Amino acid sequence: MPATRIVLAGGTGLLGGLLSHALVARGHDVVVLTRRPSATSGTPRLTGETPVPQDSGETPVPRGHGRVRLVGWTPDGTAGAWVAEVDGAVAVVNLAGESLAARRWSPAQKQRLRDSRLDATRSLVAAIAGAGHPPGVFVSASAIGYYGDRHDEVLTEASTPGADFLAELCTEWERIAGQAAGPETRVVLIRSGIVLDAVGGALPRMLTAFRLFAGGPLGSGRQYMSWIHRKDWAALVLWATDNAAVRGPINATAPVPVTNADFARALGAALGRPAWLPAPSLALRLLLGEMGEALVLGGQRVIPERARALGFQFEFEQVEAALKDVLTPQPRSKPSPPRG
Repeated sequence: MPATRIVLAGGTGLLGGLLSHALVARGHDVVVLTRRPSATSGTPRLTGETPVPQDSGETPVPRGHGRVRLVGWTPDGTAGAWVAEVDGAVAVVNLAGESLAARRWSPAQKQRLRDSRLDATRSLVAAIAGAGHPPGVFVSASAIGYYGDRHDEVLTEASTPGADFLAELCTEWERIAGQAAGPETRVVLIRSGIVLDAVGGALPRMLTAFRLFAGGPLGSGRQYMSWIHRKDWAALVLWATDNAAVRGPINATAPVPVTNADFARALGAALGRPAWLPAPSLALRLLLGEMGEALVLGGQRVIPERARALGFQFEFEQVEAALKDVLTPQPRSKPSPPRG
């Protein structure tokens, strides 16, 4: 296929690295919007990449694929010189936002979480509105935190939003992203669950305790965890980008969510370790505060209803198989063909 330009905001984190690799493997040219275009740390994690010179604006990728080009931007709610990259791009993908688990949710930190998401999205919406040739699709990140803590209620894209901080943030985030919709641009909102990856995200933080024979459920263990394998997450975003029928919210979660206790047992089995030592709810509340309530002790039982109805095929539907695959070192392989 001929190379096409895709603009990726927030491309230097875990999900950005996964998506960058998938995009260049398919022959795309990827423009990563970053606050630090010349920094070596945080550049997209690509299979086969070599160290990047400090003054380089490019990240090497496997021979025969496209190139990832880093472009500086200031996501302050307005467009800048980087808008030229959006003009003529076939797609814009927005993954920008400070990590929810970076630190305790003080009032100042909650404002940073809001600003890093909402201002970046406003900037991209402004760039799309001002483009002479706007992209065909704007794929914008959201999260299953949109639903709030719903215990064992089965949740689909049609479910109502929650009322806590994270739910209200996701609702506003999606509202702003929706403003990019127009005659030439459809909008897809990716509500991601816990992405299973051995290098980044939530999973590596759990591994140490299990390897020291101190792993187990968090709190009661009855709260649901809606997860997705990293390969399925990247494939789902590519599928949403490619398919004109996909628009609006899409739950990026595997079809079979599990309780925290079941997840702990599956992780223990994958590591050959017991999963018997629970982390008490009170200790987690004292240690993590509101963040612990939202990300650890609360839960959502989310089903990817729209993705399945529109034909997306998950490679990993059961958490046991997903954890085994993620935690088993694998040789490099050729990219899989598009799914759906």
